[in-house]
Amino acid sequence: MDSDSPARRGRLHGFSINRLIPNILTLAALCSGLTAIRFALQGEMRLAVIAIIVAAIFDALDGRVARRLGVTSRFGAELDSLSDFLCFGVTPALVLYLASLRDGGALGWVVTLMFPICSALRLARFNTALVSDTPPPAWTGSFFTGVPAPAGALLALIPLMVSFEIEAAWPRHALVVGAVLVVVGGLMVSRIPTYSFKKGRVPRHLVLPSLLGAALVMGVLASAPWIAGSLIGLAYVSLIPFSWIAYRRQAAQDRRAEAHSGEVVSLRSVDSGPSTPG
Repeated sequence: MDSDSPARRGRLHGFSINRLIPNILTLAALCSGLTAIRFALQGEMRLAVIAIIVAAIFDALDGRVARRLGVTSRFGAELDSLSDFLCFGVTPALVLYLASLRDGGALGWVVTLMFPICSALRLARFNTALVSDTPPPAWTGSFFTGVPAPAGALLALIPLMVSFEIEAAWPRHALVVGAVLVVVGGLMVSRIPTYSFKKGRVPRHLVLPSLLGAALVMGVLASAPWIAGSLIGLAYVSLIPFSWIAYRRQAAQDRRAEAHSGEVVSLRSVDSGPSTPG
């Protein structure tokens, strides 16, 4: 091996700090998820939900930072997947079990088990798609298959967030929490296309209105965080039918384009065929 090879230089001089930043963010998300379990065991459900939200923020940052810095790696992807399973699969289920589902007895525990299982199946399917031999069309990057794990965790916590704001027992009732957990788990493992906002673009003429809307949302979050968080979750769910329609429309356009290109190729092959002698 060349004495000045990149591998040798890496062993001699170590890794750049930039290469460690995304993994540090992933570990921060993992610590937040574990801390949420600690808060739930102590009965501090509000702090537990806040810790899960913090984990979701770190999870949203680590991949983007890795791509911006050009330091994506297979190790980072695997670490992120394991962190997602704990933070957005195991932790929300345990928090909801300790908050209400344990009142449902054995059935409540079965529902609790189902959610992390759905999360594991979703993440396994996602990791398998990353190493597929036939990459999907570029436009599919604007969609997820099913509800992503962080969004699923926050949707599952909506009954608990509502209970923080209103003086009523029904949001924490085991039947309500269990039904929401089952529905969200089903959405996570479903094949329903949902919007991915990673590649979204805002038209130039909508930049200022978008900033004003973001400021309004942050103001509502600051004044009534739990109700605002619940409404954001419901708004996300309301977008699922539109994402399904948009996906089907784009897929239909692809099929028509492929059929048209096939017709063009067949016509060209006929035109270029051997001519009969005169």
